[in-house]
Amino acid sequence: MRNKLQKVGLIMTGVFAGVLISLNFSANADRVSQAQLPVEELRAFADVFNAIKQGYVEPVEDKSLINHAISGMLSGLDPHSAYLDAEAYKELQVGTHGEFGGLGIEVGMEDGFVKVISPIEDTPAFRAGVKAGDLIVKLDETPVKGMNLNDAVKRMRGKPKTDITLTIARKGEQKPIIVKLTREVIKVQSVKSKVIEPGYGYLRVAQFQENTAQAVVEQLGKLSKGGDLKALVLDLRNDPGGLLHGAVGVAAAFLPPSTLVVSTDGRTEDAKREYRASAEDYLRGTREDFLKNLPADARKVPMVVLVNGGSASASEIVAGALQDHHRAVVMGTQTFGKGSVQTILPLNNSTAIKLTTARYYTPSGRSIQAKGIEPDIVVEETANGSSRRLREADLDGHLGNDKDPEAGKAKGGADASKQQPTDDEASSPHRFEFAGKDDYQLGQALNLLKGLQIVQNKK
Repeated sequence: MRNKLQKVGLIMTGVFAGVLISLNFSANADRVSQAQLPVEELRAFADVFNAIKQGYVEPVEDKSLINHAISGMLSGLDPHSAYLDAEAYKELQVGTHGEFGGLGIEVGMEDGFVKVISPIEDTPAFRAGVKAGDLIVKLDETPVKGMNLNDAVKRMRGKPKTDITLTIARKGEQKPIIVKLTREVIKVQSVKSKVIEPGYGYLRVAQFQENTAQAVVEQLGKLSKGGDLKALVLDLRNDPGGLLHGAVGVAAAFLPPSTLVVSTDGRTEDAKREYRASAEDYLRGTREDFLKNLPADARKVPMVVLVNGGSASASEIVAGALQDHHRAVVMGTQTFGKGSVQTILPLNNSTAIKLTTARYYTPSGRSIQAKGIEPDIVVEETANGSSRRLREADLDGHLGNDKDPEAGKAKGGADASKQQPTDDEASSPHRFEFAGKDDYQLGQALNLLKGLQIVQNKK
């Protein structure tokens, strides 16, 4: 019997090695050399595979075991690498165009639970008061502990007008918070604008999608039609990011042509790139260059960029570029710190892997990873301080900052990762509205643009 098991184990080693080689070739078809496969470790995998097939209490399909193995291999790297089955891959493609079914939250994994990175504006989760840093412990009656992120996301998504109950653990709350949400088709309007007062424009980017940069140009045109634009506030708070070329396009709307926006660096040659304010870097396909319609003053008008702990990835790229080129004053609190590049590598069975392949760097060479963008002027969310925010450095297994190994560790002074909910926020019965009458940070941005004194936060 033992010899039979060993033979089966050797066969499975060969099979799994073949699977890895096929994945490796499909993901790296133009690479000359292939990494050598660790035969001993693969034999151990085959032994485990065979033990499960022979002795697990219920039969398990080979496909299921292999998929779980691939998923574990990727999720063990960092919080953002993942295996996308056919359904998840399709949802990802739909989501980047700004429309999908679900609740409207950007999520990650922490200690085996789902953590909210940022709720998306005008969605069921946002309207119900779900907050960044919330820990989702149950989906309906099913505990989240033990699920992988893809499985949890699948459960949260579903047909519109169907209900789901989230059980949430929130720091500072003694009892779990139970929220019943009704799924919707999530149509994210990525760009909004309004004239706050004559001459002062407000432009909000909630997420970076396929056509976000074009929408920014259109909204700038609307703001300019109201008269001469004296100053502009670009609001990137709670913007979880999105498509890289969208970020490059938005930055290009405010920077001189061909200016460096962001660079990437990784182990492979195609991971080493510079992205500039040039059509070839922000356009896809043969579309007409929308920046031709940019108002004349867009690249000259005084600007403040608002950020907070919910500003991540693409929004950090824009804020970092405008900060490094001294195009705008960055105001608010330290950003999330998601400065890694995920490449989608399609496989030949309608699935894909999302693999972290590089880090982002601002034009001056600063790494965003696990550190984020530090504002030029720190202004907390309210006059009494800021609520506690989940950041990249809080995530288990996060990628380190190669430029600053101490990034993410506690330092002196205000640290958003250690702040508690304020009394105002804890007792407030209404939902915060960006650019509303209670928007403290926006008020201070206007004071700066008008040359007035910024009201300092209370200690």
